[in-house]
Amino acid sequence: MSNVKQLRDRLPENEKITINLGFVDLGRIDLLVQEGFYSNRSDLIRTAIRNQLDTHSGVVSQTLERHTMELGLRDFSRQDLEKVRDAGEKLHIKVVGLARFDADISAELALQTIASINVLGALQASKDLKEALADRIS
Repeated sequence: MSNVKQLRDRLPENEKITINLGFVDLGRIDLLVQEGFYSNRSDLIRTAIRNQLDTHSGVVSQTLERHTMELGLRDFSRQDLEKVRDAGEKLHIKVVGLARFDADISAELALQTIASINVLGALQASKDLKEALADRIS
């Protein structure tokens, strides 16, 4: 008998993106890194993005309220969806950030309970779940 237990696979805490920059902008970034203003290119780019998002925080807040969207991490469990099904309701999921569905959620249960999914950020779900809900994901 083994005392080793299977733990949930660790999920990434961020999403990788690719951007194209001109040589002059890239050179200016490298200069700032070389001069010690930033630890690396990614540090500068993350800082610039956060500063720009802070500049528009009022607009983001108003949009979230207008669209009744959730901001941040939203986890969905099998039990959550079973409660929705048992109540005879359907979910219209709107998330800015990360929407994450537990691995034990069946495609059948998801189809019974989810009317639409709109995620601005990342959606983490099993391949089967994504395929079953493909026509409801925008």
